[in-house]
Amino acid sequence: MERTLTILKPDSVAAGKTGAILAQLEKEGFRFVGLRRMRLSKDQARAFYAVHRERPFYDALVAFMTEGPVVVAALARENAVAHLRKTMGATDSRKADPGTVRQLHGTDIERNAIHGSDSAENAAKEIAFFFSDSELI
Repeated sequence: MERTLTILKPDSVAAGKTGAILAQLEKEGFRFVGLRRMRLSKDQARAFYAVHRERPFYDALVAFMTEGPVVVAALARENAVAHLRKTMGATDSRKADPGTVRQLHGTDIERNAIHGSDSAENAAKEIAFFFSDSELI
C-alpha cells in the first residue's frame, strides 16, 4: 500500500462538494488513513507551498488556500500517487478529462478543487506536514 496526500481546496469546500469528492475518492479505492478539516494560516500555506515561492502565482496561491476551510486527507491504496493524479485530472479544470474531480468540481487553473502529492517522496513530506504518525490509521 502506498500513501498520498490530498487537500480539498477552499473553493470545493465552500461549494459544499466535500462529501461528493470524498465519496469519489473512496469509490476509486482509496482508504482514508487521516482526515481533518482545518483553516490554513498564511504561515502554514507559505510553508506548504514553499516549493513555488519563486513562481509568479505563489502569493495568489497562498491567499486562495487561506481564504476558507480545507479538508486534508492522507490516503492509501496501491499506486496511490499516480492513481490520485489520474482521478484529480489536469491542473486546469477546463482541460481535465470528463469525470475527474477537477472537471466535475473545479473552475479553472487556480480554483481547481483539489491538491494531490506529485511523488511518493513528496507525499511522505506532505503527510508529515499535517499528521503525526499517531494520527494515521
